[in-house]
Amino acid sequence: MPANPLGRLLRNRRAGDDTLAWANPALLAPENFTLTSPAFEHGTPIPEKHRGRIRGQNISPALEWTTPPAGTRELVLIVQDPDVPFGTPASHALTIGIDPTIAGIPENGLRQPSPLPGLRHGRGGLGRRGYSGPLPIRSHGPHTYAFQLFALDQNLTLADPFTLDDTLHALAGHVIGRARLDGTYEIR
Repeated sequence: MPANPLGRLLRNRRAGDDTLAWANPALLAPENFTLTSPAFEHGTPIPEKHRGRIRGQNISPALEWTTPPAGTRELVLIVQDPDVPFGTPASHALTIGIDPTIAGIPENGLRQPSPLPGLRHGRGGLGRRGYSGPLPIRSHGPHTYAFQLFALDQNLTLADPFTLDDTLHALAGHVIGRARLDGTYEIR
């Protein structure tokens, strides 16, 4: 397939890691537990079956984590792409209500409606609820997908439909630990 001229033109434009929820000063906390996936290693390509809806199966990867810090009441997952060529990262998942006593979410567990009790999906920047897999601009280069897991000292009480901004505001001052897993994806 020939290169996409728009992707090539925008190749050096990226929102940047400093635009991620991870970089938000109100959400800084120790990295005191670990997030992994059996589908890919940190910093490596995300498998094709986890690709976005237009051309892929859009199946969320299984996620696993070690025990979050003592006092954790809830976990929140935010998946973002900081390599989009505009000012804010694209949100690919926004999930609250994750029970801190479980050790992971199975493959396709981030679909809407969720098969796991208690999980609630906010409306992401792509306008969808639940997981939206990688779908970068062709020829733009590799994109990073940051799976950011936040441990909270309280349960969130957000009304539906909630957004990323609502969630970030509610998280401020309540994050007691965090873990991150990055995967990459590129459409040449």
